[in-house]
Amino acid sequence: MSEKDIIEKSSKPQTVRTLVKDLKNIGVSEGMVLLVHSSLSSIGWVCGGAVAVILALEEVLGKEGTLIMPTHSGDLSDPAKWENPPVPIDWCEEIRKTMPSFDPELTPTRGVGVIPEIFRKQKGVLRSDHPQVSFAACGKYAEYITGEHSLEYAFGEKSPLAKIYELNGYILLLGVGHTNNTSLHLAEYRADYPSKSEETSGLPLVVSGSREWVDIVDIKSYTDDFEDIGSAFSKSSDISVIEAKIGQARSRFFSQKKLVDFAVSWMEKNRK
Repeated sequence: MSEKDIIEKSSKPQTVRTLVKDLKNIGVSEGMVLLVHSSLSSIGWVCGGAVAVILALEEVLGKEGTLIMPTHSGDLSDPAKWENPPVPIDWCEEIRKTMPSFDPELTPTRGVGVIPEIFRKQKGVLRSDHPQVSFAACGKYAEYITGEHSLEYAFGEKSPLAKIYELNGYILLLGVGHTNNTSLHLAEYRADYPSKSEETSGLPLVVSGSREWVDIVDIKSYTDDFEDIGSAFSKSSDISVIEAKIGQARSRFFSQKKLVDFAVSWMEKNRK
């Protein structure tokens, strides 16, 4: 969507002040551990763009809070598996030989939106060192959350997601749906269902000072039912999901622990 389109669809400009008000209204408060998945264009026209959104989040969370965002770089992967878009098969070996390895300061995000891309470059923000599915954080627990991110089983028990769970963190889906909700991957690791399997994938990695193409093992993720899980979660009578608009973006706010626990049970009952 172009900026012209966003302006035409906006009833008024959004600012740091209006966003702070909306964030507080949906339930975000000082001192929280908060994982944000976001779409800037869904908010409407924002004075200051992604920077204003980040400043508003940090203002509400305060000095004792912790802000986390996904900073994934899925293009650091085996080109033979690329689909959006694919590349010719005869290019793949050359790509594997020459693809730059992950650099947390240099490697850009891919597919997570502009807000995390701006956030990762902010002074004081730390980024976990997984080449494909890193997370960035700032605030009280940033070092703990981003440290020692496991290379294999990257969304599992040695991931930032598991640490957010341990810290009783919250999730804000800011203008995006549960397909973007990475915490449902943590539930996949914890759930026991018949179709659960592993897969091997490759990526460029610096090993003992030299760049190498390395194969890693992980569970095979299945995201097609993530929206179904999110819908069932919202309808559960004992679950608190707050839905409200942040700017013009339909947004949802809830406990990460409650979501993960619910999703584990749902997957074990419904995944065949």
